[in-house]
Amino acid sequence: MALKSEFRAWVCFQKKKKKRTGVMAPTVRLQGVSDELQKVLDANMDEAPARRRAREAFQDIQLGIDHILFKTPCDGLKMKESYEVNSRGLEIFSKSWLPEVSRPKALVCYCHGYGDTCTFFFEGIARKLASTGYGVFAMDYPGFGLSEGLHCYIPSFDKLVDDVIEHYTKVKEDPEFHSLPTFLFGQSLGGAVALKMHLKQPNVWDGAILVAPMCKIADDMIPPKLLTQILIGVANVLPKQKLVPNKDLAAAAFRDLKNRELTAYNVIAYKDKPRLRTAVEMLRTTQEIERRLNEISLPLLILHGEADIVTDPSVSKALYEKARSSDKKLKLYKDAYHSLLEGEPDENIIQVFSDIISWLDEHSLKDTSC
Repeated sequence: MALKSEFRAWVCFQKKKKKRTGVMAPTVRLQGVSDELQKVLDANMDEAPARRRAREAFQDIQLGIDHILFKTPCDGLKMKESYEVNSRGLEIFSKSWLPEVSRPKALVCYCHGYGDTCTFFFEGIARKLASTGYGVFAMDYPGFGLSEGLHCYIPSFDKLVDDVIEHYTKVKEDPEFHSLPTFLFGQSLGGAVALKMHLKQPNVWDGAILVAPMCKIADDMIPPKLLTQILIGVANVLPKQKLVPNKDLAAAAFRDLKNRELTAYNVIAYKDKPRLRTAVEMLRTTQEIERRLNEISLPLLILHGEADIVTDPSVSKALYEKARSSDKKLKLYKDAYHSLLEGEPDENIIQVFSDIISWLDEHSLKDTSC
């Protein structure tokens, strides 16, 4: 009872503090940024128009940062950005990267992580994959990145997954691509999205690449059990409130200190406390996936850092062991953190890319010859 009383008092304090300060997320100062651009960065990004203005203002700066992902040239690639209203009336941002002169070997459809976007870091990942012959498609979930919706708010994980299925179904039905092999690529929370897509449509995809998939949130990232139960109850009353205690995700996910500093340039990433309903939906989804690992039947490449403290690598091992698929591969990287493609030293990032592209090449040829 005392804990509940303390929690109520803490909730009231947080709400009053937010009203007094008007601050929605920690202010980020970027070196060399003008006062005018800083105002764009400091704006409330709860809604999509502010996030779109920030991305537009910082896009050239983002692509010029010193990170290995942005050193892949875009020569010979066709890139397209678009906004389209889906069946739920939400305006969804998407982007594609295609080889300019050759037919793609296969399609890779990307599912991004928590609080993230399919722009910024994924821009470099997509260019790398497209430069090796793959057609890459990505979208921002509702409420994430440049798509419409309250920032990083997931009222229903199942509906989010349905939105992703709807978008990628249209991509796959395009006459230009419908005969090509198709693969899911999920990072972190995107791994949970990809697995839920497969569970809803067991025979639709030719395989999935899962990078540090969120099959279970690491115990250190979850509040104590009693506090978690209280938060679940409060989520029914205050679903959109940013009240869930959290740790510094950049510090937890990025091992290389130089690359960790560059996360500040991901200006439309969500950096505040998780919203209550979002946290509850993520927790319930990981619990469901953990129960249903033995139903996973598609070809899998699972990649996880052994030192990951954001998502639990032991559950990736369990996924590998329990999945029904006879075609599955698990790669564990010694000392690596959560962000295998963004936050590791360059030589590690190159190795992870090599593992992904080798697997894609093998499975694209296999599907083409069938």
